Amino acid sequence: MDWFSQLISNKLLLSGFAAWVAAQILKTIVHAIVNRKIDWPRLIGDGGMPSSHSATVTAVAASSGLYYGLGSFQFGVTVILAFIVMHDAMGVRKETGKHAIILNDIVEFIDSMGRNVSPEEKLKEFVGHSPLQVIAGAALGIIVAFVVRF
Repeated sequence: MDWFSQLISNKLLLSGFAAWVAAQILKTIVHAIVNRKIDWPRLIGDGGMPSSHSATVTAVAASSGLYYGLGSFQFGVTVILAFIVMHDAMGVRKETGKHAIILNDIVEFIDSMGRNVSPEEKLKEFVGHSPLQVIAGAALGIIVAFVVRF
């Protein structure tokens, strides 16, 4: 069981997981306030405010800086990874969501012409993030890293 105690005492892993959980809970609350109803699948869903991807990778990067120093290999690797993930969330994943909206409209049009389309065929539209959502997620990740550390 030594591996398990090592796993649960890993502060970088703990920071990343705690940031993800916090972001998912906040995302569900924000979505409920904006839409005036609770959408439980938001607890594990993609997209929304704040970005859980950004929160997770930023928490890991900030924690690596706090534990190993800003000049460490660990900090360098995690910061680069964080930038890649956050850029992807705003770029490729955001565009994927836009494409899904258009394709779903096309499928809905085809469906209106008599072809029955099952709900499983509908693409997920809520997958990317705006810059504000990414920044909010990054700020949350930094806060969580400091809370876990101190």
